[in-house]
Amino acid sequence: LPLFSLDMFTSLAIYDHITSTLLHPNFPISDPLVKSKRKTSRNPQEKDEERSFPDQNLQEEGEYVLDSAPPPLTLAQKLGLVASPAPGLTEGEWRQVKARSIQQGESGQPCAICREEFLLQPQVLLSCSHVFHKTCLQAFERFSRRKCCPMCRKEQYETRVIHDAAQLFRHKCATRIQAYWRGYATRKRFAILRKYSSPQDKHQRRKFFEEKLQELNDSFVRYCHTDTEAFLRDINHSLSSSRRVFQQLERKCVSEPQESDWQRIQSQVIQRDVWDCPICLTALCSPGLPAEAETSQPPRGRRLVLLSCSHLFHQPCLEAFEAFSIQTRPPCPLCRSAYHKKRI
Repeated sequence: LPLFSLDMFTSLAIYDHITSTLLHPNFPISDPLVKSKRKTSRNPQEKDEERSFPDQNLQEEGEYVLDSAPPPLTLAQKLGLVASPAPGLTEGEWRQVKARSIQQGESGQPCAICREEFLLQPQVLLSCSHVFHKTCLQAFERFSRRKCCPMCRKEQYETRVIHDAAQLFRHKCATRIQAYWRGYATRKRFAILRKYSSPQDKHQRRKFFEEKLQELNDSFVRYCHTDTEAFLRDINHSLSSSRRVFQQLERKCVSEPQESDWQRIQSQVIQRDVWDCPICLTALCSPGLPAEAETSQPPRGRRLVLLSCSHLFHQPCLEAFEAFSIQTRPPCPLCRSAYHKKRI
């Protein structure tokens, strides 16, 4: 081509590039004085629905690139007169960017713009592997009037909607719910086990059996068809009658046994075959009674006393018992009955 024609062709290509990239896409080239006309839908609500439903469907499907498709190359870009825009990231490159973001823990940290957790709010992944709230990034671009990453200041980035933070939040919520449920089930199981099993600690075991006894008493009182007050009065009356009988027996004089009675009482002692003093728990021995063993001889001066109730004691032991007793006439240390005594 002639030089003049080549220069004209180059000028037309550059002019076409300027008009297609710098001017408004709805601005008419033929008549600049005519106002640009924008197509408006008849019903604004339908337009909002058309704009919102695809986003919801895409979010339900999975991750997607938020940036619109790049415009076709102009003639100047095809001829190499103007630098062509960088091609968009492929799916494999996006996987690498996401892997780098996961390695840095971007989704687990708060948003760098608003410093709040992501939770279930939409989040976007930049081609520089930084993650932000979708609304925060849009507000940042609107107020800064430039497209650069708020963290690394990289310009002309690409954005992709991801759901890593939402998945982490759901996993955390599920873990917390499971922990609360396991804690509730364990506490309930422990309460049932504690209700029917006695603890190992001494004080706790005593308290456990006291509570069980109280429950039995309460159930007995609750299911008893008789009058409780009358029942308790009868018990008190029986106890008082028993005390009076025992007091009368204690005050009653016991007749002194005869010689034949003492022989019968001595035979009962021999038949019982017990040769230890119930007070000092040492061996008994008497000239008139057989000893349990020849080696177990009592000390000298410790004589034996036979009671009318057929119990045998050391004389010093019985005298000490009578001396320390607060009653004027103490009963037998074993059977608690009044007695007469005889030295043997």
